Amino acid sequence: MSTAPRPPAPQAAPAWQAAPGPSYPGYTSPIPVVRTHLGHAVASEWTKIRSVRSTMWTLGVFVLLVVGIGLLTAAVVAANPTEGGVNDENPLSFGFFGLLLGSICVITLGVMTTASEYGTGMIRTTMVACPSRGRVLGAKAVVFFLVAFVMTLVSSLFVALVDVALLTESRDPTTGEWLKGTVGVSLYIALLGLLSLAMGSIIRHSAGAITIMIGLVLAPLVIALFMFSSSLEDLREALFEYSIPNQLSVFYSTSLTETGPAGWDPLWIALGVTAAALGGAFALLEKRDV
Repeated sequence: MSTAPRPPAPQAAPAWQAAPGPSYPGYTSPIPVVRTHLGHAVASEWTKIRSVRSTMWTLGVFVLLVVGIGLLTAAVVAANPTEGGVNDENPLSFGFFGLLLGSICVITLGVMTTASEYGTGMIRTTMVACPSRGRVLGAKAVVFFLVAFVMTLVSSLFVALVDVALLTESRDPTTGEWLKGTVGVSLYIALLGLLSLAMGSIIRHSAGAITIMIGLVLAPLVIALFMFSSSLEDLREALFEYSIPNQLSVFYSTSLTETGPAGWDPLWIALGVTAAALGGAFALLEKRDV
């Protein structure tokens, strides 16, 4: 007599699968769970930028150049007076030379804020901690802009106050000249550094991005100096007018040319160029792998 095989009896599930739901009923984590936002990314980037030794060194050299050269220039002029030499001069303009050299430090720091993380591979950790790439770049831009603006404002204001005290024979600056020679020029330098930050994000190579930015600062003026042909006169004039050193001098009413940007024009030019560069950096950051 044949018997049909019986189906296997169902086995009981293991004990660790038997009770669905929380493994530890009644447990509440002491760590609050909050929705992340830009403020958290800004706090993280602030911790980064202030804890890196290169930031302190770069800003220290920046202050040394701006204050040292600005005061030295005014002191030399004050110690060697000439008849009617500085009577009609804006005493704030002697801070120009220090800021022009100091801008190289701001450019370098701006590039390093983004490009250095690609060189060390730290950008991967950053993106894991904050997957929103736009938020990361935005936080870097906010922190760097504020640091660059505050440092430039404090340094340029100190130089301006001391230069006015040293050059007693020069005329008194107007309110507009004070505003342009301190707040205006600080905004311009900070935007120049922000442009460097965007360039560092686009190029992803520190040396390459720094070279491009220094070339952007110096190359137009140097090229214009060697354009002797009359057929290139218009191009030569345009390079002079829109070179960064000339735009920087506009804030001190000492433009290298009689035409071109005037008043607050250099600030709007820098704002437009920097906005376009940041837009490109945002777009590329979303498309490319880290």
